[in-house]
Amino acid sequence: MKNKNIIITGTSRGIGYEMALQFANEGFQVLAISRKTPEVLMQHENITCLAIDISKEEELAEVSSFVQQAWQNKVDVLIHNAGLLVNKPFHEITTSDFEAVYKVNVFAVAELTRICIPFMGKGSHVVTVSSMGGIQGSMKFPGLAAYSSSKGAVITLSELLAEEYKEQGIAFNVLALGAVNTEMLQEAFPGYQAPLSAQEMANYIHDFALTGNKYYNGKVLQVSSTTP
Repeated sequence: MKNKNIIITGTSRGIGYEMALQFANEGFQVLAISRKTPEVLMQHENITCLAIDISKEEELAEVSSFVQQAWQNKVDVLIHNAGLLVNKPFHEITTSDFEAVYKVNVFAVAELTRICIPFMGKGSHVVTVSSMGGIQGSMKFPGLAAYSSSKGAVITLSELLAEEYKEQGIAFNVLALGAVNTEMLQEAFPGYQAPLSAQEMANYIHDFALTGNKYYNGKVLQVSSTTP
């Protein structure tokens, strides 16, 4: 299992950073994608850092070049962890705000998945980190119209892709997270203390990414112990 190649977005901080380290420390090869590259990740022998803006299609193309040259056209796990949050009253949100959020949370997920699919075979797993805010019928919070609606969009996208690529043996699943102590949580709910740390949630996603595709495909798992 240790010869797996893992791609993770949003690795500059929080859950993505902790996941990259955990996979790498266990001997997996990790491509860590974020606009900023932490020194610790850059120095790890099992991590390659790619400093790109995933909202830009032309920069995402660098992923394809890397996989072909360094990984011999093989991707085993793709974890869409990156996210952009805008917290504004709805009457203040602009079209540009919506576009910025959707470019990171939806369009980049779709484009990076499209790039990686030719390199993924039977038994590979695409995990998208969504939010409880994207679950229909869940509690919603003012100010998060762009963010929560984008997280709902990737849920439907993953369900569709699971059906479209089931014959190839590629599994697509979504983890809808509740409150985790990250900088993004503080941006949405200043001062709120969540019961789970970024490292604890990273441990959960790590295990699910490696084994969850044996039990689930096209599913949305609600990983939430509290609200928000």
